[in-house]
Amino acid sequence: MRSVTRIGAIVVSLVLGLTACGGERQSLAGGDRYKSGRLSIATGNTTGVYYQLGGGYADLLSKNLPDYQVTAEATGASVENIQRVVRGDSDIAFTLADAASDAATGKGAFSSPQPIRALARIYTNYTHVIARTDANIHSVADMKGKRVSIGSPNSGTENIALRLLEAAGLDPASDIEKQSLSLPETVQGVKDGTIDALFWSGGLPTGGITDLTTTLKEEVVFVPIDALLPKLQAKYGPTYQASTLKKELYGTAVDAGTIIVPNLLIVSEKMPAELAGELTRILFERQADLAKVHPEANNISRDSAPKTEPVILHDGARKYFEGP
Repeated sequence: MRSVTRIGAIVVSLVLGLTACGGERQSLAGGDRYKSGRLSIATGNTTGVYYQLGGGYADLLSKNLPDYQVTAEATGASVENIQRVVRGDSDIAFTLADAASDAATGKGAFSSPQPIRALARIYTNYTHVIARTDANIHSVADMKGKRVSIGSPNSGTENIALRLLEAAGLDPASDIEKQSLSLPETVQGVKDGTIDALFWSGGLPTGGITDLTTTLKEEVVFVPIDALLPKLQAKYGPTYQASTLKKELYGTAVDAGTIIVPNLLIVSEKMPAELAGELTRILFERQADLAKVHPEANNISRDSAPKTEPVILHDGARKYFEGP
């Protein structure tokens, strides 16, 4: 009886020790953490493309990466995702290239360079700026005094929204009624009339945006933002480029000029090269399967995938791209 009690005490002590360290994932240091047989992917809002592709990628990895079970997690997206990888809460993450560039160089939301590496440059995000027609918003500058959702806290959407507002001469802290909401919450707010305008950065088409434009039709309008590109490029460099949201995409009346940003898949610099190489291999060898989950997977190019600067390409991914 005394020995059983002693064993129980040891077990409780071990459990408390793991809890104090933040659980099993936190206690697995360096490369050892990757021997747990579990990986997690930080994605984004539940009605966004990150979430859809992340779920599909997790399923493909679970089926094609021996001895690993991979799950996808809904998050606030880019900045939060980078923070999760650095902390060890997530193993793989989707992020916008502008946020990743800030992380790699210690700028913006990051006070110092972060220990991240890229697996690949993937598809491109399009900036969606949409307003209710009754709000009389025809440019970002017209948002002064309006109720505006800038996206989830620590998201890539929030990052570019703040930069666009500043480029338009507005102070995001005082010139708008700022709402920091996820895409599902934002869409519902626009439908209810409690939000006048929104920013969203995502792939094409984004399900939440399709829902909004299908439901409200001519009650919402896309706000052109391409005129702000020179100011963004002057301050932040060529990561930002001009493009167009075609009217056929969401059934709108006219095309809208917009700004695009590439996406990256990132991991920790501590990830073993062999594992990083396998993650990259499966991404490209199973690309057709991933495209069945969302068509943006078709826009992942093997030619542009290694172009992740200033984020350093992981040695394992580099070895895959260079070939045998």
